[in-house]
Amino acid sequence: MIGRLSGRLDWRGTDSVLIDVRGVGYIVHVSDRTLAALPGEGEAVSLYTELLVREDLLQLFGFPTMLEKEWHKLLMTVQGVGAKASMAILGTLGAEGVARAITLGDARAVQAAPGVGPKLAQRVILELKAKAPGVMAAGVRLSAVADAGDAVIEPMAPAATPAKRVAAPPPRAAYTADALSALQNLGYSPGDAAQAVATAAAEAPEADTAALIRAALKLLAPKK
Repeated sequence: MIGRLSGRLDWRGTDSVLIDVRGVGYIVHVSDRTLAALPGEGEAVSLYTELLVREDLLQLFGFPTMLEKEWHKLLMTVQGVGAKASMAILGTLGAEGVARAITLGDARAVQAAPGVGPKLAQRVILELKAKAPGVMAAGVRLSAVADAGDAVIEPMAPAATPAKRVAAPPPRAAYTADALSALQNLGYSPGDAAQAVATAAAEAPEADTAALIRAALKLLAPKK
């Protein structure tokens, strides 16, 4: 199984890229969001990958973080969600947006992805809502960006392009995961904690862990 590729970005298409790894070129399908974040042709790149195996087809799908890869795998477990629909959802919402939409039951956000209708969006919510807290709790561990720093780049004529490291991920995933873990340690159920943290994060995107915990506790407080 090919779990990660690090090499040189040789070509980019509308929904896929060609990565040269020591002379071997791999076509990797990526979401619109991932494609836009990749460096220029000739530069170092690294992606986590998932291999789709069918009787007449082998396809590699690439993701900037393991968190996004895990969401892709989870989305694919929903009946009617194939690789194309999963990549469309992730391209529209990103890993954090998918987690927030599923936790809050926001089918309209999922439906915003190209090719995803209302029935399929609702099915995604219903089938994955119970599984979302587990992925969110692992957010810190899974949110590290694939590092292209160890990629071996062969010279290109007339000269080699300097390697470029992928930028570090924003801390939001760490804040969300830490807040979720703290609430669960206080005795709240994973589902209630995830919903409160997702709501707090949606209302205050720049909030750190402490702010998310305070806002989530207010949401979880018994209504008088």
